[in-house]
Order: sequence, then structure tokens, then C-alpha cells
Amino acid sequence: MCPRPPFAESLPHFLASNVLVLGLLTALLGCTGGPAYRAPEINAPAAWHAPLPHGGSIVAMEKWWRQFDDPVLNQLIEQAEGESPTLAQAWANIEKARATLVTAEASGLPGLSGSASLARARSQQLSSELATATARSAGLDASWEIDLFGKARRNAEAARARIDARVDDWHDARISLAAEVADTYVQYRACGLLADAYGRQLISTMETDRATAASVRAGFVARSDGMLARASLASTRSTFVAQRGQCELLVKSLVQLTGSDEPALRMLLGRSEGKLPQPQLIEVRSVPAEVLRQRPDLASLERELAAASAEVGATRADLYPSLSLSGSVNLSAVSGAPSLTTWSFGPSLSIPLLDGGRRRAALDSAKASYISALANWRQSVRTVVKEVEQALVNLDSTAQRSDDAARAADEYRRHFEAIEANWRAGNDSLLTLEEARRSALSAEISLLTLQQNRIQYWIALYKALGGGWLPGEGAQPPANANDTIQGGTS
Repeated sequence: MCPRPPFAESLPHFLASNVLVLGLLTALLGCTGGPAYRAPEINAPAAWHAPLPHGGSIVAMEKWWRQFDDPVLNQLIEQAEGESPTLAQAWANIEKARATLVTAEASGLPGLSGSASLARARSQQLSSELATATARSAGLDASWEIDLFGKARRNAEAARARIDARVDDWHDARISLAAEVADTYVQYRACGLLADAYGRQLISTMETDRATAASVRAGFVARSDGMLARASLASTRSTFVAQRGQCELLVKSLVQLTGSDEPALRMLLGRSEGKLPQPQLIEVRSVPAEVLRQRPDLASLERELAAASAEVGATRADLYPSLSLSGSVNLSAVSGAPSLTTWSFGPSLSIPLLDGGRRRAALDSAKASYISALANWRQSVRTVVKEVEQALVNLDSTAQRSDDAARAADEYRRHFEAIEANWRAGNDSLLTLEEARRSALSAEISLLTLQQNRIQYWIALYKALGGGWLPGEGAQPPANANDTIQGGTS
């Protein structure tokens, strides 16, 4: 039968004498520093002050890209999302926030650590034989800082809010990436159409130059007409080359956004006809406050505001005393001697008295951070309303101008064809022909630019409306997330 440890009799008496004190102290558990957080009210207009798009098919935003009916665009967006360093960084920030939560929650839990040692010593006196002794010891140490005023709880609350904020940031990055890829793709397609227009213009100008040169040699027209034809040809060729260079720059941008190999990307772009994708109409809710709730960036700022509020409470708790419970049990034995067991258990109270104003300054700093976060959120609400209404105004403007722009392009084209026929018949001057050519080209470019802008305004509206994001929707890790973690820990 094992002997009873020497503290076995005294431990119950010790606990009994202190249970009342401990009960009173732990009754404070659950007190939190500061009032509970309440999300601010959205101060938005009652209705939009811009015309809402109407007519046609209205589709849900989360499936909007598919409605472009452009497989190349869909593949580009998928490639960009799969290889985006921005999304990978956003996911890493989520993981970091989750680790911070574990640390914050652990600070409010008891801690236990163990220790053990073994030592062997040999000694010899002048008149005695060698003496060998073995010393063994083992112990357990426990500690727990009781969360009297909610410091650990509020820190954990702040950490949870920041996890939500980082998830919202991930969705905002995904929506922004898709919108940027689509916008660049639309610019590339429009650039190609403009290059085609300049190419046709170049061919026509070359024919005019050849005809004019022949007429100058035959003496039918003045030499000044030949100079004008050559100048027009040089100007048109320069514009055509510049436009093709702009298209090349857009290809480089798509390579950077998607992470694709450039030859493979060029093959992909060549699989589709060189036309502008046509988006379907998006349903815009008539109540601005409902739209604002669909913005992941606003949701992230609101969660940051909640975290700042919790940190005010955690900092306020530092102004009050802190209570810790600690205990230890140690067993030691030396060969040839009786074993020795020691133990200790009890509370310790730390009361802040003088710190030179450090704790109060930390509280003031936390309050200022909350005020700053609230102001940032309110400013962002105004910015979102502006972005939506600007996109609506731009869409309405392009819709009103589209018919006139198409009619102008058609009439200027027919006018140029008529002038060109008259010029070939000798009834109009070369100057008149070049003016008609410039007018027709300008009208065609205006129409293409208007069509491009219309699609870009739809993309801007998609982004301004939150891109189909739903509150509480989870994030997806990058495809190489595990490889990255393994590579970092090897």
C-alpha cells in the first residue's frame, strides 16, 4: 500500500478555508469591459437618384459572367482565380486570423506544464570509499488567469470579427479580380475592332494614294493633292501601328492577371470571334440599403469596427485588478534517503496602482481607433452609393446615345462611299474625300467606344453591387494551399 503524501491531511483544510474567497472572486467571471457592440445603422438614401436599367432579361449576379456567352471570358476568369497571388494572400490572411483566434482563446484557459529531471553524482572523502547517489525529481505546474473583467473574452471577440473581415476581404478580392479580367478582355476585343477599322482605313488610304500619284504623273491633278494623299497615308499608318501596339499591351495585362503562358493565351484569344461580349441586364434593388448589405468590402469594414469595439473593452479591462490561480506539485527523491513531496496552491491578485498613465493612454488609443474605423465605414457607405449611382447614370447615358451613334456611323459611312464614287469620277476633290474619310472613321470609332464603355459600365455596376456575394458565404483556399504550407515547413 502506498504511503499517504504529507500534504494529504492539510489540503482539504486549506481548500475549505479559501473556497469562500475563491467563490466570491470567480463570481466576477463574465463581467466584460464596456458595452456590447451594436452594428451602426446604414445611413443611405431611401431610393436611387439615377434611372435603373430595365427591359430585356434580368439575371442573378452570381451567374452573370456565364450570361456573356463567351467561353474565352469564362476561362480567363477561372484561370485568374486559380492562379491569383492576390487571392492566395487573402486566404493566408484568413488563416492568420484563425491562428490569432486560437491564441486569444487560449489566454483565457488554464495552463499546465510538467518537468522531470534525473541526475547521478559520485563523491569520495579521503578515508572512505566512493559514494554514488541518484537524484530524481518530477513536478506539475498549473496556472490560470481568471477573466474577471472580460479581457480574454473581448480579445477573442475581436479575433472572431477579424476572421469574418478577412473572409469578406477574400470575396472582395475575388470580385475585383473577375471585374478587372473582364474589363481588360473587353478593352482587348474593342482594341481589335478598332485596329480592324484602322486597317480598313489604311487599305483605302493606300488605294487613294496610288490613284492620286497616277493622276499627278498624268497631270490631271496638282502636286499638292499628291502631298496630301501621302500625308494622309503616313498618318493613317502611324495610327494603325499605335493601335496594334495598344492591343499588345492589353495581351500583356491579361498574361499578368491570369498567370497564363503567353502563347497559350494568344491561342485562347484566337479561338473566339473578334467581337464584343454582350452582357445581360442585372437586377438592381430599388432600396439602396439592401444593396449596401451585398458589398463585401463594407461588410469587412463593419467587422473591423466590431473588432475595434471589442479591443476597447479588452483595453479597459487592463485598468482593473487581475486574479490568477496557480499551483504546483513536486516530488523529489535521492537514493538512500526518503522521498520529499512539496506542493503549493493559491490565488494571486495584481492591482494596477501607478503606471505613468500607460493603461489609460492605451484605452484612449483604442477608443480613437474605434472612432477612426467608424468614420472609415461611414465614408465607405457614401462612396458605395456614389459608385452605384455613377454606374447607373453612365449606363443610362450610353443607352440614350447608342441609337444616334449607330445612325451617325451608318450615315457617315454612306456619305464617304458617295464622296469616294464622286472623287473617282472626278467630281469631288481629294480634300473633300479625306474629310469624308475622317468623319466616317471618327463616327465608327465613337460607336465602338460607346459599345465598349457600355459593357465596362455594366462591369462597374456588377462590382458596385457586390458581385453576387452573399453575407456569410465562405472562402475557398487556393489550389496549391497545401503545397505552399508543406514547402514552408519542410
